[in-house]
Amino acid sequence: MLPLLAQADAGFIAQVQAFVTFVVTHWQFCVLHFLQFAIWGAWFVVLGNLLNARGFSRKDIGRIYGCIPIGSMITPLIVGPLADKYFNTEHVIGVSHLVGGALLFMMAKARNPRPFYWATLIYALAFAPTLGLVNSIVFAHDGDIFAGKANEIFPWIRVFGTIGWIAAGLSHALLMKKDEPVNEKPLLLACGLSILVGLFSFVALPDTPPVAAATAVAEAPVDAAAEKAAEIGVLQQAWGALVDTVQGSVAMLIAEPVFFGVTLVAAMAMGLYFAFAALFIEKTGVPARTVGPVMTIGQWIEIFFMLSLPWFLGENNRNMNWVLLVGISAWALRFGLFAVGRPLVLVLFGIAIHGICFDFFFAAGMINANIIAPKEFVNTAQGIYGFLVYGLGMYLGSELSGWLNQAFSKKDISPSGEEETITNWTAFWAIPCAVACIGVVLFSMTIPKSTEAETEPEPEAVAWVLPLEDAANSSALAFRT
Repeated sequence: MLPLLAQADAGFIAQVQAFVTFVVTHWQFCVLHFLQFAIWGAWFVVLGNLLNARGFSRKDIGRIYGCIPIGSMITPLIVGPLADKYFNTEHVIGVSHLVGGALLFMMAKARNPRPFYWATLIYALAFAPTLGLVNSIVFAHDGDIFAGKANEIFPWIRVFGTIGWIAAGLSHALLMKKDEPVNEKPLLLACGLSILVGLFSFVALPDTPPVAAATAVAEAPVDAAAEKAAEIGVLQQAWGALVDTVQGSVAMLIAEPVFFGVTLVAAMAMGLYFAFAALFIEKTGVPARTVGPVMTIGQWIEIFFMLSLPWFLGENNRNMNWVLLVGISAWALRFGLFAVGRPLVLVLFGIAIHGICFDFFFAAGMINANIIAPKEFVNTAQGIYGFLVYGLGMYLGSELSGWLNQAFSKKDISPSGEEETITNWTAFWAIPCAVACIGVVLFSMTIPKSTEAETEPEPEAVAWVLPLEDAANSSALAFRT
């Protein structure tokens, strides 16, 4: 036993030494991910508290929270290809964050819903592409800096994003005074961090030229007719690819309606959670300056579930269905605990299970999308999944949460004589709890096709499922903190 323990200790020490060496050697990428998610974590969680303190309606809060999903549905599809063909990735990241810093300052100073909404929407359009670009810049240097091991070491980089989100949340206790409502300081912190990342990208990140420029070769001149024919051929190929994508998307939705339907419901739940959870926690009696640190409880525990997800899934992802079922059930449990609301420990437990809520459904769901998709539609399945989760689902959840919260709120006069908004939080949280419960029932009654494939995998299926599992795990770490 003692030799085994000594061997285990030696292995652990070796891993720690390898991690420290990696961080020292590749500190630029670690710092980039730390700052990237520190910016987001500094303001996003407590934005609802700030808007409520400024007298914005609950509809305004939900609508403003919907800006980030709108950005996620638009600019990444435009900026990503531009970075691939025309601009250095580090320059696009830098410019986006410098512009974002100016817009965050405008958000901090805006006192009315309309200018705040437009500043937030434009900021979302600038910020959303950077979420993918900070990952792509790592994989772009797979051959030179990371010696072909970018997939293996990416979690070591991505974990600094979670640490950055946590650090930003904890900083709220230092930024705000005791008994002070949430004010513009979190936005100003994000503004400063955004400008810092913008400058950092230009001076510290490695040169990452566009792929088209890096692979360009001298070509002989062609006549106008041949060039025109080539352009028509490209357009025909693009149109054919678009038709194939639409057909593949429809086929996937028809083949797996319950999985993608429940995914949309869970994404809406996540949008609702981020829009009003922090405000709800403040209303339970938690001081405003402590709300940010309290919300980081979920991220601390998420690190464990993030790293242990492959173990829970089991060999060949044989436990996938149960993991997904536990994930959607955790959302129902979370909202149920919030609906009860007392004692405070129940609410804190609802925050703490964020790792199960996110990793067991959304991270595992990305892997499942790969498993259930035919070979020719793997990227299509991931596109559908990403669009439902980080685009349409979160947007609908944010937008509807504002209307729902407004419906369960009323104006009243506080003992101090000031007008305040009183919300029936039990009724508000009970509705998403009921919807999540319906999702649990529907999913439990349906056995996805992946179950049969996991029991007795065909040789051909194993060849493409197993490598995708590793890739999906790395992608899952890239999306959320």
